[in-house]
Amino acid sequence: MIGDIVGRPGRKAIKDTLASIRQELRLDMIIANGENAAGGTGITGSIAEELFKNGVDVLTTGNHVWDKKEIVPYIDNEPRILRPGNYPPGTPGRGYGVFDIKGVRVGVINISGRVYLSDLDCPFRLADRYIENISGETNVIIVDFHAEATSEKVAMGLYLDGKVSLVAGTHTHVQTADERLLPNGTAYITDLGMTGPLHSVIGVKSNLAIQKFITQMPVRFEVADGPYQFNAIMVEVEEENGKAVNIQRIFNIEY
Repeated sequence: MIGDIVGRPGRKAIKDTLASIRQELRLDMIIANGENAAGGTGITGSIAEELFKNGVDVLTTGNHVWDKKEIVPYIDNEPRILRPGNYPPGTPGRGYGVFDIKGVRVGVINISGRVYLSDLDCPFRLADRYIENISGETNVIIVDFHAEATSEKVAMGLYLDGKVSLVAGTHTHVQTADERLLPNGTAYITDLGMTGPLHSVIGVKSNLAIQKFITQMPVRFEVADGPYQFNAIMVEVEEENGKAVNIQRIFNIEY
């Protein structure tokens, strides 16, 4: 599972490295958060297709999912791209899917947190509803919890321990070093990090971000260039019971 793909550098990281990583680690399924893949905010259908072509099996998103209007007609017709399920009824797209991966059914859930983000439906109750829907098909369930507050993410991980295979946080673009197996068999990490420009402020050109902090004036952000980082985790799950048996954090740099 790959941390937020940011702009062209993030897409280049996927194109340059994902095939070899998949082969080297013998990966069955690759999930990536793609909500910042188009110019640093949002995603388009053509970029989603590019990421699928380069080896991503399922794309999750977050609060920037609607930043490119082109995604609205696309997301209704492409089950491999998810948006946070706790948006109001009638919102385009879907919050979860069940996918056939080498003969194994895998459920993927995409949920947004509420602390410092939009006041959406309760992510905890929504997770329960989705798990109830999916559990009749498979025990292997992956959750992308796109949230700002580390406390909310940790709470979600512990709340879902034993109910799902993995809870992985996204959104902050800074990888956390707390990957672990929870007591009841759920793998957990607070944030996957970012796949995008290394020398940046969470993907943005550093001089622009610093200018914003110093002046408190509006600044048009641009995606940084230069070397990129590839942030992800690898999780091994027993397909029979859905319990995780291993989680490994990945932080690669390409200069």
